[in-house]
Amino acid sequence: MTLRKFAGLGALLSLVMPSLAMAADEVAAPVLNSGDTAWMMTSTALVLFMTIPGLALFYGGMVRSKNILSVMMQCFAITGLISILWVIYGYSIAFDTTGMEQGVVNFNSFFGGMGKAFLAGVTPSSLTGPAALFPEAVFITFQMTFAIITPALIVGAFAERMKFSAMLIFMGVWFTLVYAPIAHMVWSGNGGLMWDWGVLDFAGGTVVHINAGVAGLVACIVLGKRKGFPTTPMAPHNLGYTLMGAAMLWVGWFGFNAGSAAAANGTAGMAMLVTQIATAAAALGWMFAEWITHGKPSALGIASGVVAGLVAITPAAGTVGPMGALVIGLAAGVVCFFCATTLKRKLGYDDSLDAFGVHGIGGILGAILTGVFAAPSLGGFGTVTDIAAQVWIQCKGVGFTVIYTAIITYIILKVLDAVMGLRITEEEEAVGIDLALHNERGYNL
Repeated sequence: MTLRKFAGLGALLSLVMPSLAMAADEVAAPVLNSGDTAWMMTSTALVLFMTIPGLALFYGGMVRSKNILSVMMQCFAITGLISILWVIYGYSIAFDTTGMEQGVVNFNSFFGGMGKAFLAGVTPSSLTGPAALFPEAVFITFQMTFAIITPALIVGAFAERMKFSAMLIFMGVWFTLVYAPIAHMVWSGNGGLMWDWGVLDFAGGTVVHINAGVAGLVACIVLGKRKGFPTTPMAPHNLGYTLMGAAMLWVGWFGFNAGSAAAANGTAGMAMLVTQIATAAAALGWMFAEWITHGKPSALGIASGVVAGLVAITPAAGTVGPMGALVIGLAAGVVCFFCATTLKRKLGYDDSLDAFGVHGIGGILGAILTGVFAAPSLGGFGTVTDIAAQVWIQCKGVGFTVIYTAIITYIILKVLDAVMGLRITEEEEAVGIDLALHNERGYNL
């Protein structure tokens, strides 16, 4: 009788176990999360909104009226160019992990493979994310918008003096040799050079802002100063556009920072909060520093302070707490103000729209302070237990990015200058790029 009971139990288990195994497989299989997907799609649209129309208006209002269309067109052309290059090979260079191994430095620590070229293998059912929760197509588009805005930021440094044709080729080559490799080193995961170092860059302080700011500084020095700079007045022609652009950047940046959590979760919520705090603090910091120094606060100043705060909090948005964000924002507003005014005048370079003074300096400051305020002992939410050690790691990441970007950018520009020339003629500069290169005017009165 007992043997029969065991035999019956065995038969029952033989029927049940396959069903249990199938159920386990179903539980383990990645399942799309509609909430995360919706948030990432929204964030993607917000980041694209930062470039067109946000950055286009922000920069367009600061140039002279004869050059407004040139700056806006550059932003639109870059958006189209980088979108296509990202699909062909940029995404693969940045995020293909073939050949990478944690702790091993090889070619693939610097440059991703070509396994994802032309988006090979990407289908509507391809999932990705921290736990494979949303479509890879959304992640590709989200990261594409980062790749778009980074070279577009460089435009502000050489505005009003580069040939449109040279600009297009420069941006394509720079994206290939500088942006995509730096993104790979920082964000691709185990085996990436700066990832293995432990560099903290939540949403692009190194990848986007230091990268663009340093490239902009090199570009404006290689091209030389605008005709008449600094003795001829070159006041912004429409600060209303600039303020509207700054407002769009502020709103869009929530997608930039909170979207980098890659999920609709607590990290995204905190990233949104600290972004608002740091931006507000930087706006006030710049405004009061200008008020004390020059006697009056300006609209251009507070708009610049807004962007400085957004830049500085970007690398820290996923790891710092509210009070850390307050300090980072105040520091960014004051430091960037003096770098975009006093330092620029003393060194004499013509960074037309302060791409380096705001993005380069703000990115460097934010990256270093991330190492301080990510520590739980200072209200952060990171895993930093040794602040001095993390600050050293952050400084290594900053130093590598500055040197790599400066050298490669310089080489690209000098080669292009020798082959086709970078700068418009004096006559074209006097007439304005809008009419000289595009046969259009921003204003027909």
